[in-house]
Amino acid sequence: MRIAMISEQASPLAAPRGASTDGQGTHVAELAAELVDQGHDVRVYTRRDSPTLPDAVATPDGYEVLHVPAGPAHRLPGDELLPYAGEFGRWLAGQWRDGAWLPDVAHAHFWRSGLAAVHAGRRAGVPVVLTYHSLGTAPQRHPGSRDTGPPSRIGYERALGRAVDLVVVQCQEEIGELIRLGVPRSRMALVPTGVNERLFRPDGPVAPRDPTLSRVLTVGRMVESSGFQDVIRAMVMTPKAECVVVGGPPAGLLPADGFARRLDALARSCGVADRVKLVGAVPREELGAWYRSADLLVAAPWHAPFGLTALEGMACGVPVIGSEVGGIADTVVDGLTGELVPPRDPRALGTAIRRLLGDNVRRFTYATAALDRIRSRYSWQRCAEQLNIVYEAVATVARPVPAPAAA
Repeated sequence: MRIAMISEQASPLAAPRGASTDGQGTHVAELAAELVDQGHDVRVYTRRDSPTLPDAVATPDGYEVLHVPAGPAHRLPGDELLPYAGEFGRWLAGQWRDGAWLPDVAHAHFWRSGLAAVHAGRRAGVPVVLTYHSLGTAPQRHPGSRDTGPPSRIGYERALGRAVDLVVVQCQEEIGELIRLGVPRSRMALVPTGVNERLFRPDGPVAPRDPTLSRVLTVGRMVESSGFQDVIRAMVMTPKAECVVVGGPPAGLLPADGFARRLDALARSCGVADRVKLVGAVPREELGAWYRSADLLVAAPWHAPFGLTALEGMACGVPVIGSEVGGIADTVVDGLTGELVPPRDPRALGTAIRRLLGDNVRRFTYATAALDRIRSRYSWQRCAEQLNIVYEAVATVARPVPAPAAA
């Protein structure tokens, strides 16, 4: 099957910017590689954001990345890219209608990619599926979450949910969000994201640690909704443990990061500064060593569309305490593969951390069950197999005669 991946802003070629900060680009890259392994012909379309980029790049994983000339050939903030979605879509339509490679299905990632894919799909007779990755309703329902679009975003997301052939959702919470937007449940297919089991596995190098202290690890972006401040407050209840925070800018730039400075100040005010360590960004290929060094991973964001860090920690055989939100609520089975606590509740979080650090048997049981769950439900192989069913379903629907090219 010929599969077009539309990832307008997040290129799979971009170097990951540290710990789980480039979720969409990484998602597209790893999904495309797995689809190729399963025999598909995959091309990824992303916006040309540098004049030095070639028109196309063949990757070692077997898929091709094409750079679409839409808007200026330099990097732009995401909220400035909407005016170029139509240009992106027209370029796609021209390539598909007039070129030698016509996809059987287009899979758009993020809402602006969806706008371009629907524009092109209707003109070239190509069915379109859409993964939102995050919704514009998140900042409204989860104060402190980072907004990434204009006020019109939610309206576009609502319309796209009805315009595409199928929406690929990543967690149960997203289903509820879309139903509230007016997207019919019948137009959704739940396919959780995968995790790279080559990078994240129980065996391998381990980051150095203080043998006299238990290690609580938390990973994510340096943003308010990460929940890092809740983890630091929770450390007051665990005097024999250290908290290691991975993410944000590289270590050398942390002193200039406003949120990192606020975390340092919070740790001092809580009296735990000597047990809180901000590591900064680490290369993605080294992140597994940090997971494996931990007695416990805490994933405490206020909002988590798919909860990648929880998946990565579980794949490394680490027990997880997570906020009961988004993908984490689906991934972590409370009392079986880890524990769930209410978001933004440092006391509940501290109680869970203290209890679990004091129970070696329970931590081992959780870690073993979590690893089994990853291998049975969250491999990229399983994700690609499920998506293949989605692609085949929409590709077999009779397509209307493509509309004439716009003047």
